[in-house]
Amino acid sequence: MRMRRILGLTLAAATLAGVSAVGVVSAAAASSPTISRDDCTAAGGQIVSRPYAGDACALPDGTTPAIT
Repeated sequence: MRMRRILGLTLAAATLAGVSAVGVVSAAAASSPTISRDDCTAAGGQIVSRPYAGDACALPDGTTPAIT
């Protein structure tokens, strides 16, 4: 009985650690990268001005990364 409890706690801790690691990777992937004006136009994008947020690049694939 005690062995099951220890194994259960170990499995729960490992699962929680795995979920935390996936969350960190997902958050990093979700944050939008920045792009320069030259890279934006070279990729076929258009520079758009966003009120209170600065300029962004509207790329043909639908993404709008911020311009650095």
